Order: sequence, then C-alpha cells, then structure tokens
Amino acid sequence: MYNFEEYFEAATVAEALDLLVDHPDLTVIAGGTDVLIKMHHGQLAKASLLSIRGIQSLQGIQQLEDGTILIGPLTTFTQVINDPVIQGQIPVLAEAAASMGGPQIRNVATIGGNICNGATSADSAPTLLALNARLKLQSRQGERVVPIQEFYLGPGKVDLKPGELLTAITIVPADYQGYGGRYIKFSMRKAMDIATLGVAVLCRLREGNILADVRIGLGVAGPTPRRCPEAEAYARGKAVTPETMKTIGRLAVKSTRARTSWRASKEYREHLVAELTRRALRAAISRAGGEGIA
Repeated sequence: MYNFEEYFEAATVAEALDLLVDHPDLTVIAGGTDVLIKMHHGQLAKASLLSIRGIQSLQGIQQLEDGTILIGPLTTFTQVINDPVIQGQIPVLAEAAASMGGPQIRNVATIGGNICNGATSADSAPTLLALNARLKLQSRQGERVVPIQEFYLGPGKVDLKPGELLTAITIVPADYQGYGGRYIKFSMRKAMDIATLGVAVLCRLREGNILADVRIGLGVAGPTPRRCPEAEAYARGKAVTPETMKTIGRLAVKSTRARTSWRASKEYREHLVAELTRRALRAAISRAGGEGIA
C-alpha cells in the first residue's frame, strides 16, 4: 500500500537536520495525512521518509513573556482547537482548525504540515496570513525567519530550502491584540471536505465605528493562499457602513487569481470572495467590540 525505500526517525531537531544533510532525498513526515495520501496515489513512489513526530521541542503552544504566541509545528489541529492560549488570544485560529477534516484527521494532522504542504486549500493558511505569522526555519547553517506571506511560492511550492525544517510559528502581540476575527470555509459538503474557498478576516476598531485596520486572508482564490492589499488599504480609516463593507468585498476580488475547476467556476469563486469577505468582516467587527454597527 505504501511503497517506501527507507524510514528514519529523529528524536531531536539536531538529529533531524543531520539526517537531512546525510540523506538529501528524504521526505519529512509528521502526522502523515498529506504524505501518506500522496504515496497511496503514487505521487511519492519509493520515497525515503524522515519522521519528526517524536521531536518534543516542536510540539505545543505557549505565550512568551512579551506576549508573542509560539506554536510548535507538530501541534495537531485538535490541540490548536483546545489550547487555552489560542482560545483566549486568537480564537479565529481555533475556528479555522475546527473546519479542517474530521476528528480523526484533526487528531493527527499538524499545523506545520498543513503549512509546508503548500496547498492553497490549507485551512490554517488564510488565518495565519491575516495574523501576519512568521515562520522560523532551521538548518545546520543557522536559522532564518520568513513572513508567511513570502513562504508560498507557487502551487504546492514553499520557501523551504534543502536541509531546512520549520521549527516554530510565531505571532506577535501587535498582530492580534485588540482584533476581532472570523474564518469562513465554504465547501460542497458540510463536513470533511476540501475548501472551495476559505476567508479569514481580522479587524480592529477605533472611535467605536472606524476601521483602524483590516486584514483579509484567502484560500483557494488563486494558486497560493493570499492577502488582499487593495481591499485592506481601502478599509483603513473608513466608517463601518453597509456600502463600505460591500466595497471591501468587491476589492478583495481584485487580489484573486481564481480559476475554473470541477469544484467551482472562476465566476462563482469570485462571487464567494466578495460575499464571504463581507460576512466575515461583519462578524469580525462584532467580535472587535462593534456589535450592532455592522
């Protein structure tokens, strides 16, 4: 069923990095919900695997003294959903995690694998984009930090160089404190389906009804997850009105590169972007303290 040539397990990051140098053709596997499917369909025939599942330092979530939230890439989606730091500080990420697959998948699938797979349909990606998440990537040569907006290079392609591992996802206080957020996943089935579109919106208010900041992350609106800079720039400083929200939705479409597939036509996806951005923004405004004004 799964045709692989070699299998290694690493107990530490240092051990994993050494193995990646000594065996450059290794495919890293964590939860396995993406890699094993590819192997089953023959896309990774005779692969050599490196399991990093047992690396304790890459698991869990913590809030540092300065307020930065650090998410280990081996944290499962179930752990993200139930974590008190996530629930208390960035519940929109728990909302996105809860939309991913079914309970069995969420129990083993990791947030790091969801990012590194490079899929535009990754349920965590739009929210992490809207949160301005930063990714710590480590190799034997050292560590670098990449904004998640720069990590996605193309369909299924990410800025993960040979010999590198994702070791942490970080979100600084300025990017979540005072914000309300909402993630909406649209799919053809009500449960356990790949997104036809995913929309995450974060917003912060001032003076009761002025949009101080709006961030919009989209999944399946192009070959990679993406932000909506034109809509975000328009929103800043605007009063919350039905017309403002409609305009933000329309401008979000300009950031898409939607295409027609068996799941949905290009035109239908663009309609969803405009409508779901507006709906997510209304909910985000309410969660930011603007209940009753949207």
